[in-house]
Amino acid sequence: MQKVDRKLEDGRIECLVCPHNCKIKEGKTGICGVRKNNGDKIELLTYGVISGMALDPIEKKPLYHFYPGSWIFSVGSWGCNMKCDFCQNFHISQNIELQPSRVVQPQEIIDSALNAKNNIGIAFTYNEPVIWFEYIRDVAIPARRSGLKTAMVTNGFVNEGILLEYLQLIDAFNVDLKSFNNNFYNTISGAELEPVKRSLKTIARSGRHLEITTLIIPGLNDSISEMESQARWISDELGKDVPLHLSRYFPMFKRTTPATLQDELRKFHEIAQKHLYYVYMGNVASDQGQDTRCPGCGVIITRRSGYHSEHLNTIDGRCTSCNAEIYRYFTSFSS
Repeated sequence: MQKVDRKLEDGRIECLVCPHNCKIKEGKTGICGVRKNNGDKIELLTYGVISGMALDPIEKKPLYHFYPGSWIFSVGSWGCNMKCDFCQNFHISQNIELQPSRVVQPQEIIDSALNAKNNIGIAFTYNEPVIWFEYIRDVAIPARRSGLKTAMVTNGFVNEGILLEYLQLIDAFNVDLKSFNNNFYNTISGAELEPVKRSLKTIARSGRHLEITTLIIPGLNDSISEMESQARWISDELGKDVPLHLSRYFPMFKRTTPATLQDELRKFHEIAQKHLYYVYMGNVASDQGQDTRCPGCGVIITRRSGYHSEHLNTIDGRCTSCNAEIYRYFTSFSS
């Protein structure tokens, strides 16, 4: 198993989970607020500390090409290793609850998932799951033995050794590619772009399922040239069939910039579609940009409205018109 920490000569302990590589004094926590130097090792303060559990449509993650139309039992905790001023879940990512009424043991999560109707597995989501490594490991190993699928919704800011461990535990990833500009990561998120790009390439080459989400924020990551570069890079480095979700921003947390115009989001959708087979629009009032079309013949494979999906022209995930494979992971659910 990959080491999660390393003792330093001056008494500090270096956390090896993410690229911050926080060197933490005894009794203190790293940037994420949940990994603490207890004098002997890095202790996960939020082991079994749950901020929320719910049975969600798989499309809510969003994962449109991983058993589309199914449901997944979603669980999250507290804390994050980024400091985005626009965070949509800031109440749990930027506020740390360290005094839980009780610890939820891994088997409780697994039992809840097994008892949930039409559920395919467990998703680690809501806050940043990368920093929750020890607990996710203890849930995911027996969960997969029980026949449950596992998914992670993450910012991808993780050290390669820990990511390789996650690749043994997780079946599907949605990675939040916040921008294709390192200055954005430095000034807005308190992180760096290159480790995220490295994570995306590692996941794509592993054979695990991968989708990407980018929240389009006016004035920050909404240049045409940046979207061209991002879509081209995804196509060249990860594959034209990696789904990209372009999500509409709304003012949240510390950022008061007005919401992304839907017409602007459609413009970036059109740019990305020049390079990628599957591009979707999220957080929009209409159903535009939600359907999955066959990249071979253009017929609608799945029609979506909100989180409701209807499979139209597919058998076992293949297009009924030209037999192209659309969904590698498919069961005939409709939600």
